[in-house]
Amino acid sequence: MSVLVTGGAGYIGSHVTRLLQQRGDKVVVVDDFDTGLVDRLHDVEVVRLDLSAANAVEVLTQTMKDHGIESVIHFAAQKQVGVSVIEPEFYYHQNLGGMNDLLTAMRAAAVDKLVFSSSAATYGMPDVPMVTEDIVCQPINPYGETKLVGEWMARASARAWGLKVANLRYFNVAGAGWNDLADTAVMNLVPIVFAAMKAGQKPKVFGDDYNTADGSCVRDYVHVLDLAEAHLSALDYLDTENRAHDTFNVGTGEGSSVFQVLDAIREVSGINFEHEVVDRRAGDPPFLCADVSRITRELGWTAKNGLREIVASAWEAASK
Repeated sequence: MSVLVTGGAGYIGSHVTRLLQQRGDKVVVVDDFDTGLVDRLHDVEVVRLDLSAANAVEVLTQTMKDHGIESVIHFAAQKQVGVSVIEPEFYYHQNLGGMNDLLTAMRAAAVDKLVFSSSAATYGMPDVPMVTEDIVCQPINPYGETKLVGEWMARASARAWGLKVANLRYFNVAGAGWNDLADTAVMNLVPIVFAAMKAGQKPKVFGDDYNTADGSCVRDYVHVLDLAEAHLSALDYLDTENRAHDTFNVGTGEGSSVFQVLDAIREVSGINFEHEVVDRRAGDPPFLCADVSRITRELGWTAKNGLREIVASAWEAASK
């Protein structure tokens, strides 16, 4: 199979790119390297492009035709929630403009299979601890809105010209499948704790008085390599005739608290660091986990790694 991976030099995208290469697929990566790293890519065709640029449709269309692209996995997007609140216009332009350009090019090049990198941010703050794909989505920030509207755009293309799409709503992604593909951004809990440790600071815990077993927030952490495998399963799913659903949660179905994550990092690193409890952050639900029954049933995918494996792989990669 010939696959175009947008954002393939990013943290998650590079894992998917490598798995595709390992199974013998031809891969073309499109990335503007705003946050992606060229060192993550080996023996792969690369096109440097911002998907929201004025010439993006033309370049994407020609790239797909030149390389005989059959499928697209779309990661390329801005993803910092806080920045999306401050600069919503930029986020709508980048994420939705880029999505529109990609879909336009796919239609022009007759490429009809898309796996879309969506997010649990589409749900907002659901009032249920285990989130199914069927609950009403009410995103609470522009980032989450762009992911939800991206799903709508893909679905509209499916109705209009037969696009086959799988939207994957990620929960909390961490870990590393290979040491050279570590998460270098300091935006998620595990790398944030690592950065604090490196700086000799106490990691902050935002609230310890939630209605959970230990008082800290509980989230569903999924290993990045398991997530990458889910993309390949979704890609293969698009080749099947009977596809009952187009949207899937990707998680483990189990929650880990902030304190449990800190304890796992202490165990793996051998460093008995202290933490600091500070005030709650606005908008943090106490407990948020994925109901993963649909992806297991329809795609045959299930996460293989638990919290300790996630933290151990992240620590090893960060140490290297």
